[in-house]
Amino acid sequence: MAEGIMSKAATMEIPINSNGDTGTQPEDDSLEQDLQQVMVSGPNLNETSIVSGGYGGPAGGGIIPTSSIKGPAIRFNPEYLDRRPGPAPAPGSSNHNACNAMDEVSRGVAVEKLDSVKKWGINTYKCTKQMFSERFGRGSRTVDLELEAQIDLLRDTKSKYENILRLATALTGHFQSMVQTQQALGDTFADLGQKSPELQDEFGYNAETQKLLCKNGESLLGAITFFVSSIDTLVNKTMEDTLLTIKHYENARLEFDAYRSDLEELSLGPRDSAAMVRIEMAQHDYQVHRDKYERLRSDVSIKLKFLEENKVKVMHKQLLLFHNAISAYFAGNQQQLEQTLVQFNVKLKPPGADKPSWLEEQ
Repeated sequence: MAEGIMSKAATMEIPINSNGDTGTQPEDDSLEQDLQQVMVSGPNLNETSIVSGGYGGPAGGGIIPTSSIKGPAIRFNPEYLDRRPGPAPAPGSSNHNACNAMDEVSRGVAVEKLDSVKKWGINTYKCTKQMFSERFGRGSRTVDLELEAQIDLLRDTKSKYENILRLATALTGHFQSMVQTQQALGDTFADLGQKSPELQDEFGYNAETQKLLCKNGESLLGAITFFVSSIDTLVNKTMEDTLLTIKHYENARLEFDAYRSDLEELSLGPRDSAAMVRIEMAQHDYQVHRDKYERLRSDVSIKLKFLEENKVKVMHKQLLLFHNAISAYFAGNQQQLEQTLVQFNVKLKPPGADKPSWLEEQ
């Protein structure tokens, strides 16, 4: 009987009032049911179309089925709310003041860079103009005859010393090969002396001679290497440092002449108020570059003087070392050769110092 009552209740109609609300269900439940019915009975979005044409267009024209449009699914991300930029800082707040300070600093840096580029461009233009004027004989240049002669002499001396350095380096390589050959020859003589009883004395004499020559050769090689190292320091460090100062001096001389010519050209022009302002600015730039030129000219004179004294001192010692070592070696005077090394504080490398250790070879 209970089953009959349930089946009868299932077929009973639910009365609806004039507003479409049920008499027994709450308002929220009826609204939820209506939405579910609309979602179930409504059209399928995958089968609808979008009209791309405007109002009043031909029927069926420009219809794009949405089933053919594929794109990424759009999902709501609550974290997006946290990433949205907040409201702009109110004027007078600490953040607003900090932003203004940063803007002022950035603006100041930009103006400073722009001003620096502008000055560099004007200076480059003036120097290039002066250089071409000198090349074609139209402009005058400031010349210090005594200083220019010393600079030319230094460049010529450096070229000749570079030739000495190149030849001494080549001699070191050749002599090192000879010493290595003598070492190998002495070892071969000693090995054959042990294996040839009938020639043991002869092989032994030659082995001792080659070993003695090899020992003296290593001493001479140490003296020549010290000589090459000292010449290399003199040429590629001391002289090169002076030539770098000379290069700065020559650039300052070109700038000085460029601004001097500019001032002379403005002085020959009209003397109105605008021209007087330009002349005053040119006079200031001229004085600045003149002071720079005078300072670098003094630096070059001082460095040339000290370089000459240092060159004489170094070469006196190195040439004496080279002469005494070569003479003692080819005279066969081992004692004099060793005394020469001690006199000039030449320290020989221990045998096998240039070879990598067994850890490095692994």
